[in-house]
Amino acid sequence: MISVDEALSRIFRQIRPPEAESIPLVRAHRRVLARPLAATHNQPPFDASAMDGYAVRADEARPGRPLKLAGTSQAGARFVGMMEHGQCVRIFTGAPLPIGADAVIIQENASAAGNQISFAQPVSPGANIRRHGMDFLRGQELLPAGVALTPAMLNLAASANHAAVTVTKRPRLTILATGDELVPPGTPPGPDQIVASNSFGLVPLLSQYCETVTDLGIVPDDRSKLEAALLGAFDDKADIVVTTGGASVGDRDYVREVLLDLGVKLDFWKLKMRPGKPLMFGTRGNTLIFGLPGNPVSAMVTATVVLRPALRQLTGHTDPFWPTLGVPLAADLPPGGERRHFIRGKLRRNDIGLLEAVPISETDSSHSSSLAQADVLIVQPEDSPGLRIDDIVDV
Repeated sequence: MISVDEALSRIFRQIRPPEAESIPLVRAHRRVLARPLAATHNQPPFDASAMDGYAVRADEARPGRPLKLAGTSQAGARFVGMMEHGQCVRIFTGAPLPIGADAVIIQENASAAGNQISFAQPVSPGANIRRHGMDFLRGQELLPAGVALTPAMLNLAASANHAAVTVTKRPRLTILATGDELVPPGTPPGPDQIVASNSFGLVPLLSQYCETVTDLGIVPDDRSKLEAALLGAFDDKADIVVTTGGASVGDRDYVREVLLDLGVKLDFWKLKMRPGKPLMFGTRGNTLIFGLPGNPVSAMVTATVVLRPALRQLTGHTDPFWPTLGVPLAADLPPGGERRHFIRGKLRRNDIGLLEAVPISETDSSHSSSLAQADVLIVQPEDSPGLRIDDIVDV
């Protein structure tokens, strides 16, 4: 058995730098920038009003001294010409500041009598003005390579006048489940059968990092059928192949043998982690192969701890291990063994409003309902002497 850290290190060594492609901005949500995004212009492109009100010269806008209304400046239709001394201009949010003006008085502090505008209080130069380039300047790096584009980032990219962005290419993934005991959801199980569930958790967990996910369904514990399914995935040029089940040491656990027969170079087979000890990783050409355990919790935890970071590395994320938090523990944990334990837990706020992690006592690797209740996996290190309430733990 090897450690989780050693396993991830070995996997990362097999991952090539991602290729890049240009895609329209409207399809770029969650995609990873392959190169920095720079501004193509200044924003705002001119001095603009931040409020509805009146553009003035600050030293002329005094209580009891009305100014003559010279015109209007609105978004998309600026005041043409120069504002003369003794004048003001009606202005709306986002409109260009007239030449000659150096401040904006909000409309709540102004009153009109015909074309004479009076002000209730003085104003300082620069008040309520968005200066030219205050958001960003032409050529300025706005986003670094390696970030996954959020809605706010897409908004920024559009503001910087990018209709398309250069992002990393995503892999094509194929997944299959093995086991004579499995039947699809909606099928009445026989006396010795169970309902297959792994793919219904794994596909949405992994698909955000993939261009396509092909689910081959259930493959029986039959060497020839398993070999045919895997060959089909390899022939289809899948970048990643994920199997669930058949990875242990039973007489009908054929996945390891069949992978070796098909020319897969297995890098490791067992990990010092709980749940999820029987995890395989290997390569066949440029294809990465992950053999996950069959128990539902083990499959989901190994995918979260090992496979998701691999996919994030493969797609160029700056931090392949995000998201992690350090939070206080809400209850004691007993000593652990030689394997790193990923304990199901819930987040709650304590008496002073801070987040803390509450361990869920159930640790069985087939207990799906406890995993569904969990918000986090609490990481208990290898050979832990035990953890105490209020200890800071990684989740």
